[in-house]
Amino acid sequence: MKYRKLKMVKDDPWLEPVAQDIFDRYARYKSRLETIEKKAGSITKFADAYNYFGIHFLPEQNGWIYREWAPNAKDLFLFGDFNNWQKYQHRGVKLPNGVWEIFISKERYEESFVHNSLIKILIHGENGWFERIPVYMTRVVQDDNTKKFSGQLWFPKKKFSWSGDKFKLEKENGLYIYESHVGMAQEKETVGTYQEFETNILPRIKEDGYTAIQLMAIAEHPYYGSFGYHVSNYFAPSSRSGTPEELKSLIKAAHKMGIAVIMDIVHSHTVKNFDEGINEFDGTEDGTYLHKGERGNHPAWDSKIFDYGKIETLEFLLSNIKYWIREFHFDGFRFDGVTSMLYHHHGLVGDWNQERYFKSDVEWDAVTYLQLANTLIHKLNKKGVSIAEDVSGMPGISKPISQGGLGFDYRLGMGLPDFWINLLAQGDDENWNIWHMYEAITNRKWDENTIAYSESHDQALVGDQTIAFQLLGDAMYNKMGIHQNDVKVDRGVAIHKMIRLFTISLGGESYLNFMGNEFGHPEWIDFPREGNNWSYYYARRQWSLADNPELKYKFMLNFDRAMIQLSKKYNLLSAPYPNQLWMDDWNKTIVFERAGLIFVFNWHVNLSAENYSFNIPEAGEYRLILNSDNPEFGGFNRIDENQTYHTELIDGNNRLSIYNINRAALVFCKC
Repeated sequence: MKYRKLKMVKDDPWLEPVAQDIFDRYARYKSRLETIEKKAGSITKFADAYNYFGIHFLPEQNGWIYREWAPNAKDLFLFGDFNNWQKYQHRGVKLPNGVWEIFISKERYEESFVHNSLIKILIHGENGWFERIPVYMTRVVQDDNTKKFSGQLWFPKKKFSWSGDKFKLEKENGLYIYESHVGMAQEKETVGTYQEFETNILPRIKEDGYTAIQLMAIAEHPYYGSFGYHVSNYFAPSSRSGTPEELKSLIKAAHKMGIAVIMDIVHSHTVKNFDEGINEFDGTEDGTYLHKGERGNHPAWDSKIFDYGKIETLEFLLSNIKYWIREFHFDGFRFDGVTSMLYHHHGLVGDWNQERYFKSDVEWDAVTYLQLANTLIHKLNKKGVSIAEDVSGMPGISKPISQGGLGFDYRLGMGLPDFWINLLAQGDDENWNIWHMYEAITNRKWDENTIAYSESHDQALVGDQTIAFQLLGDAMYNKMGIHQNDVKVDRGVAIHKMIRLFTISLGGESYLNFMGNEFGHPEWIDFPREGNNWSYYYARRQWSLADNPELKYKFMLNFDRAMIQLSKKYNLLSAPYPNQLWMDDWNKTIVFERAGLIFVFNWHVNLSAENYSFNIPEAGEYRLILNSDNPEFGGFNRIDENQTYHTELIDGNNRLSIYNINRAALVFCKC
């Protein structure tokens, strides 16, 4: 392919020195796509592997065919309930392309090769004999006694009906994403189910105004405490929370409410396990889907790394994407660990620069895979959404592939929660630098779509603290009564509201919240493990705290709902770059305009000012439409919300005069 300067470089002079590198990554993508299209006809057909591998009924042969790619295996056997667990009775036939086939006659096994029955395979490789689970298994269950996992045949008599599911994701004005974990979404101390989430949690999300849910821990994972990030079985929805049909019902119900469903997909690494998973699947270290040797080990996550250069690995991963879209109607994906994928050093370095972004240590095969994944997603669903979890800030992640980018719709603004946590850790808010605050939230690639968030599940895990926990500390246990007066709680509730509004109004083109954080959920998340006596106490959400009218948690929830409502009404997330209007370090006050609204943030510890005036773009009459000091939000009712404000022309500038109250955020609109 002949070199040409791509649009991404034309738009950004800083990229001129690496123009060739950006073109080269585009050329590699085009070359790989051409190879795929020659092999399968199209990338969408290439991603049909889940319809070929695994177990499928063949009507013309009156039986089931099981297929597995295990090129270096010496022997492969299928066994289970259907043959009384006779390991060596059903031996596979190896085809020239390394695919094994085993046929199960319906005439002979109609009574035993049935729905709910368990199966495994036995593979003889260079590393010995190992019982494994078929790679493309769509249902995997754990034995309560032995704790071992097995594949489970899933042939329900009644096929799930998607009739009436005509939902189309609308992302033009931004997404309001409610990040959720189904297992820990209930208040009871156990694993929550898909059905419970559909019944109990979806209505809350709808009422709160969020337009999408991002579901974590969907693909099966052997260790519950991994938060779903050590995946073993990529085509099997976690059986801990119910059946595949119950997950489909959840998604269909969300769509009926107008809520998109995004899957947190983990293609950045996989478990080391042999009993589950794909590590050394065909009996050799350099076989199947992963890198061999040290390159195949993830130094930070104790896991294995995919070889994205193998055509079979691409087929497996792309097929996995198509499977979740076609079979479960997911509207898109949040790709976990993108930074780890993009570089051989997995992001475990210091400063970032052009050399690290485009030359040394870049994992080109992973870059190409992500471009292919985004191509597939948007071919299967033009309204589909893809999100990159990248902390490195690689240029072009959420730029179109044709312009030199990777093709994601959004990148996560991962520096935002880090900024807030570090700021709050200082504790001395009287010394906060408002210039630094404004710059930290707005300092991003405004030509690449970003998802803003002040905290996600990362800040809620053991070892870190949520914003509410940093602000309230022990007071959240015994000082949250609405009739209790506590200076620490007053400060915490006030700043909690301001941080969230500041983030959503400046930080990105979409917004994300982790479930419970909208009302300042207390404590951390700690999954059942040996160190806590396998307790579920901290792996749940205490919705009753927000529902209790006698507690102050409701104030933060009320504000979050009002904030989301305002943002949606004025299309805040899709508005152009904000216009900074006023920076007053003495009064710790920041004023800016976005979407035609005037935002006033007074971060001062105790200084309020009457007749406080500042310049604004347009003359006219203004009214207050959001006031964090409203008693409904736990405020002190210091402002008459029915008042109207008229601009004055002073020295050729339109000036607005207000009562600028401390630790409060005010939003005005022109009448």
